[in-house]
Amino acid sequence: MSTAPPTDLFGYTELLSDLERAKLQSLRDLLEERARPHLTEWWERGESPAHLRTEIAALRLEDDPALLGDDGRPSPFYVGFKHFEFARFDTSIGTLYGGQVGMFRTVVQEGGSPEQVARWDPLIPSFELSGCFALTEPQHGSDVAGGLETTATREGDTWRITGHKRWIGNAALSDVILVVAKDAADGRAKAFLVPRTAAGVTLTDIGGKIALRMVRNADIVLDDVRVAESERLQRIESFRDISAILAKLRYVIGWNAAGLQTGAYEAALAYALGREQFGRPIAGFQLIQEKLTRMLGNATATLAMAVRLTELAERGPLGDEHAALTKTWAADRARETVALGREICGAEGIRVDHDVARYFADCEALYTFEGTHEINSLIVGRAITGLSAFTR
Repeated sequence: MSTAPPTDLFGYTELLSDLERAKLQSLRDLLEERARPHLTEWWERGESPAHLRTEIAALRLEDDPALLGDDGRPSPFYVGFKHFEFARFDTSIGTLYGGQVGMFRTVVQEGGSPEQVARWDPLIPSFELSGCFALTEPQHGSDVAGGLETTATREGDTWRITGHKRWIGNAALSDVILVVAKDAADGRAKAFLVPRTAAGVTLTDIGGKIALRMVRNADIVLDDVRVAESERLQRIESFRDISAILAKLRYVIGWNAAGLQTGAYEAALAYALGREQFGRPIAGFQLIQEKLTRMLGNATATLAMAVRLTELAERGPLGDEHAALTKTWAADRARETVALGREICGAEGIRVDHDVARYFADCEALYTFEGTHEINSLIVGRAITGLSAFTR
């Protein structure tokens, strides 16, 4: 084998237009030039390359008029392959950028009033207004819908927010924190744009991570923080509204899992082609080829599931079980894929210099966020049996 086989064996990139492919190639070129030489250093130091946000934003991946359809948005397959491309390169950098233009922007677009969207949305793609989404709490992750403890109390046109959020990505790099809190009056979830520097807001970086080391996840304590009613997202009146918004983002997890596996496969293949033992590249040994085949198969199957999930998200019907099955299955396959890559690289597979180690570590975060394996399995189980195994 003198060259790598194509990783898109089934031609899914044909779903993209020439313009969309060119736009994603410009992203790949920028990441290779501006980030590749520094990845190991950033990873080892746990440093978030915040400067890349504006450089990537300058590519206009989100708001280039030539990319936008009649609804004013890029095609869902372009959005999916954009997530794929980031995850293929590095999940931390994908989170640095995607947490802003994906999660934060979507909640603003779907949860804000027309006036709020008109005011804030144009500033988000360029990072003129940067933000993060704060939902998870120290004692509430999977059960946060019913266990939300952060509270908001209204006093005229002002709200007082008190509570504690955890694992909030990009918080220290954001101008505003989109905080989900329980209305003390009616017990329903509301959402507020809280300035990061507001009185009563305390941020502490979470250290000691083995995954997503370049993402600045934070603990956030809110102690009687004052926020104007005008900063409350006006179309979010309950957790049901939050869930409906997040449902629009669920298809992304398949693309992230496919991209991460493709990156691990490409890194392992490059190593196998360059590493010689017994007088020839180890890529020529049967057992190594079997591992590479399984890696490529897992990545390809995950991409196929991501494509179909995206079709369902656009045309329907898309149930909770579709996204849940994609997440739990794709994350399982990703764990297998990165483990095979580490095996191919032997001792060098635990060194971040060879990239496989980054994918190996970051896969553990992918396995947990966007719903754990256990919770997603119960969602699918409820759909296929008609019986709920959830306990309270």
